[in-house]
Amino acid sequence: MDIRHLQYFLKVAQYKSFTKAARALYITQPTISKMVKNLEEDLGVVLFHRLGKQLELTDAGEILFVQAQDIVHSFQNLSAELGDLMNLKKGHIRIGLPPMIGSSFFPNVLGKFREHYPAITIQLVEDGAKKVEADVETGVLDIGVVLSPTNEELFHSFSLVKEKLMLLVHPSHRLADRKAVSLSELAEEDFVFFREDFALHDRITAECVQAGFQPKVIYESSQWDFISEMVAANFGIALLPEPICRELDEERIRVLPLDQPVIPWHLVIIWRKDRYLSFAAREWIRFTQSLFEEWRGKNKHPREHVVKTPFSGQ
Repeated sequence: MDIRHLQYFLKVAQYKSFTKAARALYITQPTISKMVKNLEEDLGVVLFHRLGKQLELTDAGEILFVQAQDIVHSFQNLSAELGDLMNLKKGHIRIGLPPMIGSSFFPNVLGKFREHYPAITIQLVEDGAKKVEADVETGVLDIGVVLSPTNEELFHSFSLVKEKLMLLVHPSHRLADRKAVSLSELAEEDFVFFREDFALHDRITAECVQAGFQPKVIYESSQWDFISEMVAANFGIALLPEPICRELDEERIRVLPLDQPVIPWHLVIIWRKDRYLSFAAREWIRFTQSLFEEWRGKNKHPREHVVKTPFSGQ
């Protein structure tokens, strides 16, 4: 027995005629008669008896009629729900972002996505890149934005942004008027860092050690705006990604290129290789990758594309 048996049975019960039911279903009368006969054999009961020229339900037919309506209705709902998913009319995506990404250019990406798929909901989780990567690995998140390199055996990925870290100092700092600064020149400085659960914490520390010193960290935070404000208040120096530095007030903070070495800030989007991704999540990856390739082709930064569509509640 399959769903068609029940659908054909309900149609015969509705019209009280094999011929009329077959006409309504655009099938032959022998076909629908055979379907109902097979259903009776499967269930071991008689479903119809003739009363004059019309068919009437037996007591067993009455019971099946009530149950079959619920079953067919549930099946139709299931088909509609799956159809909506496959046609991207609905869905839910869990995305992990480092805080500096959420407030920089990612709202534009989300806004563009919502313009195309308004019924897909997105849960954003802001955390350090190390925590985001761990949550994608365990399945807490579907997709994450993290610092490259990542575990290529575990994750699929594509490049999102390739920038570098910049040095932030107070306007009165001894290096404020320099055109560029070497990392080794910062050996005696007080640093304002991201917390240890952020990949940049480890990345900057490793680069400092490579340059011959252990950075002296006086404050740690999870928020880039707090870090920049600490520099503006002349409590120390900081290294932040170039996109964030474009938003800073040059009157309050000097932003200087860092050389010898240049510390890259390469963001990638990751998802597990061996885990099922929903239709919505797969489309979000495809859409985002396509959008960034388009922006790169136009040599524009994502933040330059202002998105007017609201997305509150995402």
